[in-house]
Order: sequence, then C-alpha cells, then structure tokens
Amino acid sequence: MRSWKVSTAIAAAAFAAYLLSAEKASAQESQPGAAAGKMQPNPKPMPRTANGKPDLSGTWQAGGVSINGEPGAPPLHPLPPSPVRPPARQQIPYQEWAEAKRKTFTVLDDPTSKCLLPGVPRIVGMPMPMEIVQTPNEVVILYESFRAWRRIPLNDKLQHPDDLTPTWMGDSVGHWDGDTLVVDVTGFNDKTWLGGLGTIHTEKLHVVERYKPINYDTLLYEATVEDPGALTKPWTTGSVLRRPIDVRVEEYECIENNPDNDHIRKALDLEKGKAQK
Repeated sequence: MRSWKVSTAIAAAAFAAYLLSAEKASAQESQPGAAAGKMQPNPKPMPRTANGKPDLSGTWQAGGVSINGEPGAPPLHPLPPSPVRPPARQQIPYQEWAEAKRKTFTVLDDPTSKCLLPGVPRIVGMPMPMEIVQTPNEVVILYESFRAWRRIPLNDKLQHPDDLTPTWMGDSVGHWDGDTLVVDVTGFNDKTWLGGLGTIHTEKLHVVERYKPINYDTLLYEATVEDPGALTKPWTTGSVLRRPIDVRVEEYECIENNPDNDHIRKALDLEKGKAQK
C-alpha cells in the first residue's frame, strides 16, 4: 500500500493535514522544474494515434510519492524536470454569500472525508495516479482516487444530453483544439468542493478543461471554472501531470462513516480549547 493513500489506518493528524493542504501540496509538487534545473535536451515527444492526434493513453499523476519521493528522499524513478509550471494560484472569486458560508466549514465537512467523490476539477490534482484510455471516438479516465471514472465522448459540437441528472463528476464531452484535448463538463450536483477548505459551488457549475501535451511525460492541465450561482467571475486552476515510472492505478480503500473523523473531531476540539485559553 502506498504511504499517501487515504484509509482508516492513517493517523488523525495526518489525515487532517491532508484535507487542509491537498490542493496546496499538489500545486507545489507539480513544479519540480523550479528546483531541479533545466529540462533535458530533446525530450521524447508525445506519441500520436493513427489519425494524427496526440495519444494521451497511459498513467498520469499530479504529485505524490511516485513523482516526488518520500519526504526527505528522492523518487525511486526520477523524471526529467518539468518544462512547464501550472497556472498561477488564484483566489476563488466568491460572491458575498458563498464566501461567508465557506468560512463556516472545517475539515470534517470535506465530502472526501466521508468517502464521497471529489468532483471536477479537484480530482485531477489529487496525488494519486489516473489512467487515460483513448480511442478515436472517446476518452475514458480511470482514477485511483475514490475509484472514480469518466467517459468522455468526442464531438466537435460539445453536445450534452438534454435530460442531465446532477451528479458528483458531471457530464463530460470533449473535442480536439489542435493538439489540446478540451473537455466541457456540466450537470454537477452541489455536494463537491472545488479545491481547498470549504470551496463550495452550486449546480450552475460549468468547467472547461484543457489537457495540453508538452512532451512524452508531461501534460499541462488547466481548468476554467464558471458558476454564476456562487462566483463573481470565472476562476482558473490547474496542475502539471507527469507520467510516473512503474506506477499503475490500484484499488483505493475508503470506508463509509470513516472512523478517522472521530479522531479528527477530538483533535479540532482540543486545538479550539487551547486557543480559547
């Protein structure tokens, strides 16, 4: 079992730290080029399919042990430094009511702490691998995180079904813009978070994702988020996806009514008591 998997065996403090900082850590982990120097010359290009499109098939990951190694230790299979950085971090432009509500949440309210799906775009930045399966007519993404999956039909008209039922991962339709895979996602429920603590949204959420191949082992992921029900303007987020070596999507363990939450609650109460003294 990898050390970064969420399970009922992890300590309460570590789990709380993960929930509070997963998005921040993901952004930091996706910038290995900042410390490692310049990209190696003549990197291997992204392979292409019979119809000339980039072949994104394979395992990808935004961070975690497989990319960065254990704390204080280098990765077992180091990758060349990333030639790109993720989009600059932006504060989510919430409407007044949504910002006030956001501040009322704690890590115990995080849907993922209850084994519920992370939603889009949050799931892409989680430090667990995902596998892309690409065909001429559709793209399927299998996530280790929460055993989630997405089926993305490819059509230039970006047509969604007329009778969408709001779901955790939304309804996805994709098309190619040159070498970039563009995915339009709508039909969300309002039960997921966009990223960090309390980052709520409404059922009006609309996400446009862009998967831009840089070279064989690097994908630049950008997501533009619109929600006229909770945001004052569009918000952009993203990460750098790398192709980890000797990594595959494995079974993910998460137990309903996660007992770690009881320990987290006690730890939060303890900290609250100390702050009041």
